[in-house]
Amino acid sequence: MDKYDIRTTRGEEIVDITARVREAVRTAGVADGLAIIFVPHTTAGITINENADPDVKADLLMTLRKAVPDTLSYAHGEGNSPAHVKASLVGSSVTVVIEGGKLQLGTWQGICFCEFDGPRTRHVWVKILATRL
Repeated sequence: MDKYDIRTTRGEEIVDITARVREAVRTAGVADGLAIIFVPHTTAGITINENADPDVKADLLMTLRKAVPDTLSYAHGEGNSPAHVKASLVGSSVTVVIEGGKLQLGTWQGICFCEFDGPRTRHVWVKILATRL
């Protein structure tokens, strides 16, 4: 398993980590299989979405802020309940098919780390599973 550190610089941000995952696939030397990308945090997540237009990332964060406002009467005492809710909505893992040694992402798709309680140093774990015949 490969482990990567991601240093976020804002309270909320989306970081494209597709190149790191591609490098993990290349290093593993797997022709066909699966890449499982996991975030071991309760206030961060991972998703697959468009990585060509930065406005998409901004729109995702704006929509999550509107869906999960900071102004509710949350019971959790640390003050980061909205980040926990956003992380649960986005999810903590994605799986991508590997075929011919390449991630099978759509034309505009990228793998996006989602920070909801930064800035922090975060971790992403990538596990490559080879298909056996």
